[in-house]
Amino acid sequence: MTETVPVAEAVPVTVAEPTRRSAIRVRGLTARTPDRVLVAGVDLDIPDGGVTAIIGSSGSGKTTTALALMGEHRPGVEVTTDDVRADGVRFGYVPQQPSSVLNPVLRIGTVLRDIERAAHRAGHRVSVPEALQRSGFPSDPAMLRRYPHQLSGGQQQRLVIAQTLLTNPTCLITDEPTTGQDPANRAAVLHEIARLAGEGLTVVLLTHDLDAVRAVAQQVIVMADGRVIETGETGVLEAPAQEQTRALVQAQSPAVRPSRTHRPTTRVSTRLTMDAVSAGFRTTPVLRDLSLSVDPGKCVALVGPSGCGKTTAARVVAGLHRPTAGRVLLDGRPLAETIYNRTRRDIAAIAYVFQDAKAAFDPYRSVWEQIVRGPVRLRGATTAEAAAAAHTALEQVGLDRTIALARPATLSGGEAQRAALARALAVDPSVLICDEITTGLDPVSQRRVLDILSELTRTRGISLMVISHDAHVVQTVADEVIDMHERRSSGAPRPVRGSPQATSCSRQK
Repeated sequence: MTETVPVAEAVPVTVAEPTRRSAIRVRGLTARTPDRVLVAGVDLDIPDGGVTAIIGSSGSGKTTTALALMGEHRPGVEVTTDDVRADGVRFGYVPQQPSSVLNPVLRIGTVLRDIERAAHRAGHRVSVPEALQRSGFPSDPAMLRRYPHQLSGGQQQRLVIAQTLLTNPTCLITDEPTTGQDPANRAAVLHEIARLAGEGLTVVLLTHDLDAVRAVAQQVIVMADGRVIETGETGVLEAPAQEQTRALVQAQSPAVRPSRTHRPTTRVSTRLTMDAVSAGFRTTPVLRDLSLSVDPGKCVALVGPSGCGKTTAARVVAGLHRPTAGRVLLDGRPLAETIYNRTRRDIAAIAYVFQDAKAAFDPYRSVWEQIVRGPVRLRGATTAEAAAAAHTALEQVGLDRTIALARPATLSGGEAQRAALARALAVDPSVLICDEITTGLDPVSQRRVLDILSELTRTRGISLMVISHDAHVVQTVADEVIDMHERRSSGAPRPVRGSPQATSCSRQK
């Protein structure tokens, strides 16, 4: 039975009329799956030129709305509108999960040149070097010979921006473009967005990064529960009229962030050790003699610019990347180099939450199936025990089971990230690796996840390895910070800073 959208019960909308001519006008936009309303009767006006930011909690309908502007939708989603006007608009889209639009079997340079030739035939004269320069992606030949999986998450994001710019769009829709970026590259991406908007490009920015909104946006649209609840200039963030907007702003305020708890230093056996580990891609070294240790109930954060080996180090620990030298030890026992040679007990002991959460799920199985599968296969749990573990994990991350019953493609980026964390927790790991785990989350959900991580170390003694460019995340959960760019460790968290020189490390992953 088709669900009726109760328009009469809609949340009151606080609206400030746009001062510029609308490039895109939408009325009565509704999107639904067979069992869920994603967007309910949305009206939108996107001004011509400048940056319009769409913000809201995870699952509020931001990405579904943005796709609908282009006449697109996810599989299984039905979209209807009363009226859409976007005459003459040529769209470019940069998704939150960049790997979803990167060809995994072709080298980067090959794809860029193919797009360039196709764009030139269509009359768009943007060159590959120009697009790479504008997106902040390295243009050296060695980098262009790599495959997408040999890039960090931040590098993948900038590569997709470069591919999109080759098509010379008049409206650029960017979904969390600062996700996974180190401070220097984040600043470069925001500078480019502002510059493109200054040249007359219409930019629609979907983001949880309110500081990015303040830096580049002229108009803000706030969504909650599939509806637009507030619009106006960026001053909306300083004096929000709606409770949901206030909650987003307050959750990202440093004054209300949970403070890091300094745990007493007691002598315990080391849980995880990396002993002089080196790794790389073919002839390109990435890690050189990296050593670190993590005790039970402690957290080590790996920081540094994109491409400096943070993710490679984590993948070596998880058995997903074979080291060229050194070894990984768990509770003093050397582990096999790859996951294929490890026991199920050792595989279950080290859980990994990937930066690109959706890509880590099987697209043809429900999220629930994939959460319960871990305890059964890796821990030998019964069906009932696995279901109980899944329920507990979903409750911890704040996801309803009805959402988990869907396939990954129907989830928002933030929902997918929390589902990935739930899947990891369900197998009861002793080591948890979190690669940019909060980048796809709204401020309220991010705060909840940080509370969960702190609770896991405090009450369950889980050892955490966190990869993050977010100084607030590091300061909240980390006991030790290892700067992968400078190759030094500090005994306590310190602000994660970027510098123009930081990009010199972009040749590494």
